[in-house]
Amino acid sequence: MDASSRPPGQGRNLDLIEGPISRTLLLFALPTLGSNVLQSLNSSINAIWVGQFLGESALAATANAHLIMFLMFSAVFGFGMAATVLIGQSAGRRDIDGVRRVMGTVGGIFVLFSIAIASAGWFLSPAILRLLGTPDDVFQLALDYLRIVFLGMPPIFLFVLLMMSLRGVGDAMTPLWFMGLAVILDLGFNPLLILGIGPFPEMGIRGSAMAGLIANYVALVAMVITVYARDLVIRLRGSEWRYLRPDPVILRPILFKGIPMGLQMFLASIAGLAMMGLVNQQGTSTVAAYGAANQLWTYIQMPAMAVGAAVSAMAAQNIGAGRWDRVGAITRAGILNTLAITGAAVLLLILVDRHALGLFLPDHPETLEIARHINLVVSWSFIVFGVMMTYGAVVRANGAVFVPLIILVVALFPIRLGFALLMEPRLGVDAIWWSFPVGFVAATLLTAAYYRWGGWRELRMMDRPSAEECEEQVFAGTEPGGRFQPTG
Repeated sequence: MDASSRPPGQGRNLDLIEGPISRTLLLFALPTLGSNVLQSLNSSINAIWVGQFLGESALAATANAHLIMFLMFSAVFGFGMAATVLIGQSAGRRDIDGVRRVMGTVGGIFVLFSIAIASAGWFLSPAILRLLGTPDDVFQLALDYLRIVFLGMPPIFLFVLLMMSLRGVGDAMTPLWFMGLAVILDLGFNPLLILGIGPFPEMGIRGSAMAGLIANYVALVAMVITVYARDLVIRLRGSEWRYLRPDPVILRPILFKGIPMGLQMFLASIAGLAMMGLVNQQGTSTVAAYGAANQLWTYIQMPAMAVGAAVSAMAAQNIGAGRWDRVGAITRAGILNTLAITGAAVLLLILVDRHALGLFLPDHPETLEIARHINLVVSWSFIVFGVMMTYGAVVRANGAVFVPLIILVVALFPIRLGFALLMEPRLGVDAIWWSFPVGFVAATLLTAAYYRWGGWRELRMMDRPSAEECEEQVFAGTEPGGRFQPTG
């Protein structure tokens, strides 16, 4: 069998267009879930390091910096998602050159963008923190931390791009290993650089930021070395380096589709801030209870997000391969998997909610009961959220981004926020908590309707290659440098 007809990867890679769908989906989703859990645990433990060693002011300073960092990721996340869909569709067609063209274009853009962000961020950090209204007593701490965070933007952006691209071609394990490496390095260097243990300098809050910078640079370099050592499909060699010059044919759909995807993440953040404003009006105990419940919701929504990422990669490859007969089965498998995994997580959380929430509220029994009530009202709706994620992942895999964006806006603002505001006179504070299930149910029904009756199947990310280009790609696929599978 020649290289052009072989599945896209062996060893760590999964064949996403042949074989059993449900088993492949689960095997792909679990490493992605592991990466998400590691990333969240890393953030939580780093917050513990800073809080324990440097105190409340330093913790508040990192919170300001992390808000800015999240907004930066919102700006580029959509472009990475659009590129991943293009990579997945090219991989499904066995179009090796197409994968590398997309990788080159988006890689070149990410390098330029991340360097510009790092440079501008260093000089604009004071103005950004003043714009956010950062308190005077934490301003200098936040400035020291944020400037180093900006210096770490280039490796973070490129590291995330490589992980998303590898998942696009069917490799979910390699990102997991290198996320694990980054987390171990970050956690290890944090106390050493904060306190100046052994030969390391005492850097205080700057040490926490520097630990993340070192971890991401090392993980990025190690991943790049591995990509080339295993001759993975996303690598560029020789004349392929010219692909780093952005190709307008590829760049156009990445921008056109990426901006709405990024807007979804940004608008979700805005809605979250609006909900936080409503919660803040309910008093300190309710705010603390909501914050504790939010910590747990971060983890119970991860299975849905991991399954959604797996569904997106599988659907993109099968759409690229013209295997529409499998797309419906992928959707059903995604829904069943997310119902099972998220349902189990929610059930476990409800059974142990007193102990789990007690980790954040150990000495506040009244606040703990408020948190348990909030969790009981809201947590089950993340099962519905998982179904929405699956439907959304499938339609986005064919380039449908504008209708999902409109659905999100409607579900978050007139429905969720509108319900909370209109029903508060009748339900009291419970109107805020019930607005979450109401919003999720509305978004799921609208997304399911678009999946069933919408015209997303007729869309395409970009123009199909010509007959001459297809012939060139077939010959390229048979050359030694054009293999989907790693060599080691």
